[in-house]
Amino acid sequence: MTVRRTLPSRHRTTIGPWCFLDHYGPDPVSVTGGMQVAPHPHTGLQTVSWLFEGAIHHRDSTGSDALVQPGELHLMTAGHGIQHSEISTPETTTLHGVQLWVAMPDSHRDQPPHFDVRASLAADVGGAKVQLITGQLPDVGVVDAPHYWPMVAAQIDLPAGHTLTLRVDSSFEHGLLVDHGELELQGEVVSEHHLGYLPTGSDTLTMTSGDTFTRVILIGGQPFEEELVMWWNFVGRTHEDVEAARTQWQEGLADGSHRFGHLDHMVALPAPEMPSVRLKARPSGSKAR
Repeated sequence: MTVRRTLPSRHRTTIGPWCFLDHYGPDPVSVTGGMQVAPHPHTGLQTVSWLFEGAIHHRDSTGSDALVQPGELHLMTAGHGIQHSEISTPETTTLHGVQLWVAMPDSHRDQPPHFDVRASLAADVGGAKVQLITGQLPDVGVVDAPHYWPMVAAQIDLPAGHTLTLRVDSSFEHGLLVDHGELELQGEVVSEHHLGYLPTGSDTLTMTSGDTFTRVILIGGQPFEEELVMWWNFVGRTHEDVEAARTQWQEGLADGSHRFGHLDHMVALPAPEMPSVRLKARPSGSKAR
């Protein structure tokens, strides 16, 4: 599968607590083979899975066994440590969606792992369809999911040549990923598969679609003020955090007993070798500007 990664980038590490955004598809599964991700670990983050098309079978070491499908938020809180697998279902012919990570603040990042599912909340807002994935929007409502930093995510579908002014929290910074079409955001053009950014201070976002139907993913939150070390599937604060997590994952593969629990239906992925240089924390929030 071809995956487009728009966050983190060279110019921006986080948008609110959102620290990672992968965007894939639409991919014909008969050509690509679909998603076949064997068990792998996570620490210090939450994963958000959101699909436009297709379905994915999720399993994790908390015992969760779920079908990820369009219209539902699947939120996995890694906390101190979890492992999971993601396999597209045999019935899926086209796979298309986004995978996002949320950085957890230091006060919550070592909690026990858990998995939660919520239905999205859809509304017609000024002639556009807005599906609230998590958090709240004044024109849509609230999706009450367990988060540990103020944040929001939504899918917005705009007809061709349509202008939408959406009310938002002015204390949030926001990003808009264009999945399909082209968008003019606050007077700037954001092309398909690109991510537009807006700093804090605006209580509305004004967007206009191009000549075709346009679909975007909105993410936002209060600026995340803690430094992050991100490497492979781990989010920590220091080089030592990540190195310890990697060591414990590898030891667990060898003896079957580790902080990430157990998931035995597939052979798990080994961790890559640590880089030969010390991992440096990335500035977040206001420090990134």
